[in-house]
Amino acid sequence: MATSPDVIDDAPRQSQPSADAAAALPSATLGGEQKRSLEQITLLLFIIVPFLALVAAVPLTWGWGVSWLDIGLLVLFYYIGCHGITIGFHRYFTHGSFKAKRPLRIALAVMGSLAVEGPLVRWVADHRKHHRFSDAEGDPHSPWRFGETVPALMKGLWWAHIGWMFDEEQTSQEKYAPDLIKDPAIRAISRQFVMWTLVSLFLPALIGGLVTMSWWGAFTAFFWGSLVRVALLHHVTWSINSICHAVGKRPFKSRDRSGNVWWLAVLSCGESWHNLHHADPTSARHGVMRGQVDSSARLIRWFERAGWAYDVRWPSKDRIASRRKADAADAA
Repeated sequence: MATSPDVIDDAPRQSQPSADAAAALPSATLGGEQKRSLEQITLLLFIIVPFLALVAAVPLTWGWGVSWLDIGLLVLFYYIGCHGITIGFHRYFTHGSFKAKRPLRIALAVMGSLAVEGPLVRWVADHRKHHRFSDAEGDPHSPWRFGETVPALMKGLWWAHIGWMFDEEQTSQEKYAPDLIKDPAIRAISRQFVMWTLVSLFLPALIGGLVTMSWWGAFTAFFWGSLVRVALLHHVTWSINSICHAVGKRPFKSRDRSGNVWWLAVLSCGESWHNLHHADPTSARHGVMRGQVDSSARLIRWFERAGWAYDVRWPSKDRIASRRKADAADAA
């Protein structure tokens, strides 16, 4: 594998505070430890209302603008792209949670590109920088950027969710992702982002048109299997940056505000078990506690059994225990 573990692991570890610095962490990190009920209610509305509106649109248009084929294409392409991001872009390319044979490496790069979340190398560079400065000065998308009051948090949530992507300051790909730049195949896939975007958007329409043998079938497949699917996946992914750094349970020790948000687990393919991820960034499994659904970890296990993935960094019981807070029994 062409990735360099030193590069992957170094970014998060360089910012780890010393024991003395840890005591001063609240002053160095934006956002305190207290969770306000008004903030939590507002956050829930921020993500749930648009999603409920989308769900309500399905029965309203059933038999006219949506079919089982459309829903099937939406779900299929959603989880292809979602796992491409969670397993490929995130756990593999960013953190080196496992090693992959060349065909799987290329497949994960393509799958992640189909999520339409930006070129691979840029995505990885941004995320490595996020881990280096998580919820502190230098973090590209912390929701605590503007302060702790409700108005400041609302502004910060918008920034963490969408606004940061319009920032003129760009993460240095040479600094944060040199290992990927050195790989010709990965570099090429990253540069072909526009092509993969077109494939992602028009393949559902092509399938819908061929199955129904109609332009209307192609149109509805494009609307649900492409536009709605990409929008939903984007907001779920962005919610990991915003929602999961503002609320959620925190049973594990981390130097930021990352939290576990259970109601995003299925849609995020296990990424919303975010507190463990920031406590142990290279872990191949994020949902490590009983009942925590993590479909990405399940697929990595299948890849390992098939011989496509190896040297997987599964978290041991001792490793998990070492990262738990003293009062984790209550926090869990």
